[in-house]
Amino acid sequence: MARDIFSMPFAEVYPLLVNKALRKGRTQAEVDEIICWLTGYDRAGLQAQLDRKVTYRAFFDEAPGMNPNSGLVKGVVCGVRVETIEDPLMRKIRILDKLIDELARGRQMEKILRSSETAAKDGEENP
Repeated sequence: MARDIFSMPFAEVYPLLVNKALRKGRTQAEVDEIICWLTGYDRAGLQAQLDRKVTYRAFFDEAPGMNPNSGLVKGVVCGVRVETIEDPLMRKIRILDKLIDELARGRQMEKILRSSETAAKDGEENP
């Protein structure tokens, strides 16, 4: 199953992420901000990856750089604890899922993005 996810075009997953946020009153701009924070893409780079229809694997493999605070993302996504996922690519995918879940649940962007001031607290607050 993981192989299927890895080979999916990110351009097919992206609208699902955006729609999840929109249904809960959040914005596409917030989704983009989260994706850019996590991966190091700027908005033009994100759009270029969408236009190229790269796979989920290529999207993360070609990312300018994962945010060092992404390791602070903890909790359960799809019944699995993010911090226990061994496959590095699957962990990145599930971290993105977790961040979008937090957005959809109304969490403040400052906390979602693990700002330096809230990062220490988030590790404890984010079961």
